[in-house]
Order: sequence, then structure tokens, then C-alpha cells
Amino acid sequence: MPRNRLSDETSPYLLQHAENPVHWYAWGPEALAAAREADRPILLSIGYAACHWCHVMAHESFENETIAARMNDLFINVKVDREERPDIDTIYMNALHLLGEQGGWPLTMFLTPDGEPFWGGTYFPPESRYGRPGFVQVLDAISDYWKEKRDKAMENAAALNDGLAKISSQQSSGADEIPVEINARAASRLVQEFDMVNGGLGQAPKFPNPSIHELLWRSWIHEGTEACRDAALLSLTKMSQGGIYDHLGGGFARYSTDSVWLVPHFEKMLYDNAQLVDLLTWAWLDTHSPLFAARVEETVEWCLREMIAPEGGFAATYDADSEGVEGKFYVWSAEEIAKVLGDGADAVLFRTVYDVSPTGNWEGRNILNRTAHPDLLEDTQEKSLAACCEKLLAARNGRVWPGWDDKVLADWNGLMIAALAHAAGAFHKPRWLEAAREAFDFVRTRMQIEGRLMHSYRDGRARHAATLDDYANMTRAAIALFEATGEQAYIDTAEGWVSVLEARYWDVKGGGYFFTADDAEALIVRTKTAADNATPSGNGVICGALARLYYLTGKDTYRRRAEALLQAFAGEVERNFFPLAALLCGNETLQRCTLIVIAGAEDDPAAAGLLAAARQAPDMNKLIFRVADGDALPDAHPAAGKGLVDGQPAAYVCKGRTCSLPITDPAELRCSLTRRPASIAAAF
Repeated sequence: MPRNRLSDETSPYLLQHAENPVHWYAWGPEALAAAREADRPILLSIGYAACHWCHVMAHESFENETIAARMNDLFINVKVDREERPDIDTIYMNALHLLGEQGGWPLTMFLTPDGEPFWGGTYFPPESRYGRPGFVQVLDAISDYWKEKRDKAMENAAALNDGLAKISSQQSSGADEIPVEINARAASRLVQEFDMVNGGLGQAPKFPNPSIHELLWRSWIHEGTEACRDAALLSLTKMSQGGIYDHLGGGFARYSTDSVWLVPHFEKMLYDNAQLVDLLTWAWLDTHSPLFAARVEETVEWCLREMIAPEGGFAATYDADSEGVEGKFYVWSAEEIAKVLGDGADAVLFRTVYDVSPTGNWEGRNILNRTAHPDLLEDTQEKSLAACCEKLLAARNGRVWPGWDDKVLADWNGLMIAALAHAAGAFHKPRWLEAAREAFDFVRTRMQIEGRLMHSYRDGRARHAATLDDYANMTRAAIALFEATGEQAYIDTAEGWVSVLEARYWDVKGGGYFFTADDAEALIVRTKTAADNATPSGNGVICGALARLYYLTGKDTYRRRAEALLQAFAGEVERNFFPLAALLCGNETLQRCTLIVIAGAEDDPAAAGLLAAARQAPDMNKLIFRVADGDALPDAHPAAGKGLVDGQPAAYVCKGRTCSLPITDPAELRCSLTRRPASIAAAF
């Protein structure tokens, strides 16, 4: 019997649609079989729980009995959560781009019964408006096209299939490696695209682009490129003081709809906040900016307070909407603020600094921001402002909250776990490290089945085979926890995950890692890319992780695999390095790693002093390796045999196969790690 089949799913997004009059299927063999049996095209709708326009289209069309009946009569309707099934989303978003359309969600694609796309778009209003055809018009036109011009539809599908295959097979350049010098050239070219008044890349809308900011910051740290430093610091400051930042509860929204970071798209994503915590931590290590330290602490505390899923692990997103209105939870009228803060001097200061006015700064309401007052005030004033923020946060907590997507995704958890481990060491926050360990243990124990990672977990169920990004980000997280704790079990886990990637994901013919395993569900194409999106590419992340495993273990297989991966994508770097920042960063780690070996007992205060100095180093290629005695290191390791000095803890700074003389003074170690690479090399 025709029915909506989404009530058995775990995805909050799919469950949002479980009561629609549309006869939705989740993606799977049942839906494809139904399409073949009925000889109807598939209407594929892809979105996610925090997506504002997904909600709009749902209310306007999918909850409309008349429109739903038309969908049910003409199509087999399939609903997909892009966060739960990034493998599917990647394929059909690429298909939309091949059609010449700008991407976005909701993604609306029309497929043959075999799952091959032949036409698509994004949001469609129920009737024609915004210069877009009405959804009913689209439904009728596509159905007629399928019935009357099927040959044309199949030609479109074949052409799109060819295009998708080309996207997933990079062209060889014949290059043996990617010269590390290209990083400085790429950063210098990218910085030319930055808005040096308001920060960020280009004009509205503006996204955080953490991978690109990391590439710029590396150029400053390792090359001394002041233009890259200035662009990165300006962007981080503007984001940290703009409306994209939640000045009451902490955390960053997905992106800014304008060029000045005032009006966010109010959804909060775990992955954005993880990457920005990491980036702000790196910037703080070099600048010791109190603003950056505050934003790291506030964002981490928001995550630990509001983003722990019911059974453990970090949840995915907060919605942009509450009570059906975008941003309603976050914005204020001047009267609401006066009711909470009164009219005293503190309230006047707050209204001035946070841009509060009777007319508002967005649609008659106020988005709290410090764009006009980015510099921190003197301590007593900042304490007064903080007290006002606490009062407003308490009042805001009484509002109807945005929807919360509490599914746990392995790849996004990997990003946050690594960021927490890094920040915990930099800011001396043991509680943050413990939270990272707990989340890691959740993924390792609850999201593995027979030694294989799963992508998503919710409501007691781990679902969907892991992607490359899951393995890459969790491997990086394991290495970060090893650096933070010195516990060998994390390296053992990382090596186990890399062995799965080697067996199931490596492209034997073309090099690089596929997005999905060779025994995963068969889709129309097996994608492979090194291009970053909102998150760094899995191939870029795993390149850096392989480099770190090589320097930690001395096993040359990891170096060779990283080099083969880089060789596979060398041609793409030559053609267009703009989307390949994570890969370039991984290449730099491979070629310029600074391995800091600290020999000494864990409970020895002298060893702790050296460790603290290492953690404060701003070198983005650093890798911390704690050992009780250097004699325990493998023979192939550059620091093998280097241990205590006259029974006292010592540090060794290794570049390539060469290590420094032992360093026993934390101040001397700190000094050696803040010199430019050329001067460090001269010290060996």
C-alpha cells in the first residue's frame, strides 16, 4: 500500500517529513525497485534539519495535500538527509552543477528508475515567483517530458553520467610531487581575493572558509607573509565580533548573508565551530589575542553545554528557525533588552557596544554584534558587558528553542575532537581534553561494527557505511589525542583505520582515496576528490594524518602512501589550487614537519615544563611525541636513542632525519620553536 515510509528512520530531518502526505521513501533498493515497477521517474529531495529553505519548501509543498497527491501520482518520491548520506548528496549536487545551476539545498533532482539524473534544481515555490517556475508546473513538465520525450531524457542522463565520471577521475599531470613552494604562491594569490575592509573572501554571502584561512596562516607562520597574516587576522576579528557570532551563548553561525558579517544564516553547525576553534587557537598561539582566547573558550563551552548528544558524542546542528521563523531565537527588540537590563549605565553601554537601536539593524530587530566596537574595552567595562550578556542569555533560554539535530556524525566529531585536544593543551584545560576523549571513545565503541566505522548514530543505532571523511577525520583526531596524552592506544587505533582505507578505499588505478568503500552500496558513480567544501577534503586530511604517522612511527609505508596520494592530485593542483587548501596543508606537513620529542616520565615536573613549551609553539607543522626514554623509539625513528640527559628530561626538535642537540630548558625550547624554519634549520 502506498504510504510515507520515513517513520522508521533515525535522521531528525527525515522524521520531520514522516507525517507529510507525500509517499516518501528513504534512499535504498526498495525505492529504486518501486520506480522500475511503476516505470516512473524518481523525485529526489535532499536537505538537512537545520536548512531554512528546506523548511519553507516542506511547508509550502510537501505538506500541501494537492501538491503531494500530484507528486504521488507522477513520481516515486525519495527523501535524503545530506548529512546522513553525503555519498548520495555529492553525486547529485555535482549533477546539478553540470546542468549549469548553482548548488544549494533543498536539492531537487529528477532521476531515471536506475537513479541516473536527467534534470534538477533547488528550491521551487508552489506557484511561479522569484523568477522561478512553480513546483506544480515543474512536476507536470518533467512527467510529460519523461512520457513523451524519454529518449531525450535518457540522452541527458547519459551525458550527466559521463560528466560525473570525469569529475571523479582526475587527469594525470605526470608530476612526481607537489612542490611545497606552491603553498606560498597559492596563499599570495588567494589573499588577493580577500576583502581587506571587512575580512573574508569576496563579497556577500561570506563563509568562514577555514581551510583557506589555515593556508594563509601557514604562509605567515612559515614564510613571514604579512599580507596573509593581515587577511587572516582581519577575517577572524570581524567574524568574532560580527553578528555571525552568538555573543550570548557562544558559537558561530553557518555564514553571513551580507559582506560585513552582520546577518547570519542562523543555523549552527558542529563542523564550522570545530574548525574555527582550531583556527582561533592557532592564531592565539602567535598573537595571544584576548579576543581569540575568549571566542575559543565561549565556543567550546557552548559545545560542551548544548552539543552533547543524548547517548554521547557531539550532535550535528542547531536549526536556523524557531516557531517557523528564521533567527527568531537570536534577535531582540530594544524593548526586550530594556526589560531585561533596565536603563542604567551598564544597559546604555551594552546598547552602544552591541549595536542596539529602537529601529533595529535587521528587519526591525537587533542582531547583537560588536562590528563598530571590535576592540576590547578596559576590564571593568568588559565585566559589565559580560554580566549583561549573562542576563540576556538567561532570558533567551526561556524562548522556544530552534530544532536540534542530535545525530552523531563520525567525520564532524573527528573535527571537534581534534580541535578540543589542541585547544586543551594550548589553554591548559583538562576538562576539554576529557570531553574529547569521551567523544572519541563513543565513536570508537558505538560507531564501529566488526572493525568498520559507521557514518551516523542516533537513537541507539549506528547506520550507513563510513566515508573517507569519517576515517580521515577520526584518524586525525586519534593522532591529536596521542599528542595530548601520549597513550599508544590512539596510534594503534589510527593505524587500524588507515589499514581499512588502504584495503577498501584506495584507487589502485588512479591513486588517491575514493569517498566510499569498494564494498559499500553501489551508486551510479564512485566519487573521488581532493576539493574542500565546508569541511576539508578527506584526501587532504588523510594526507596530513599519513605524514604524522610516518614521523611518529618511522614506518616508511605511510610516507610513500602520502606521496602517492599527492602525486594523484598533482595535476589538479597545477590547474586550480583554490579548492585544494587542505591537501596543500597536508603536503606541507609531510615536507616540513617539526617533530618535538620529549623524553621524560609523565609525572616529572621538568618534562611537564618542556611539554607546556611545546604546546605553546605556533608552528602549524609541529608534532609532539612524548616518550619515557628515547631508547624505546624504533630504530628507524630520527630520534631513536635520544633520551634523558644526566637523568633529566630533555627535548629534541627534529626536522626530516636530523634532530637538534638535547634541550632541557623550557625557555630555550620555546625560543627554538618560535624561530622561522630557516633559522631552526641553521641550529642543527
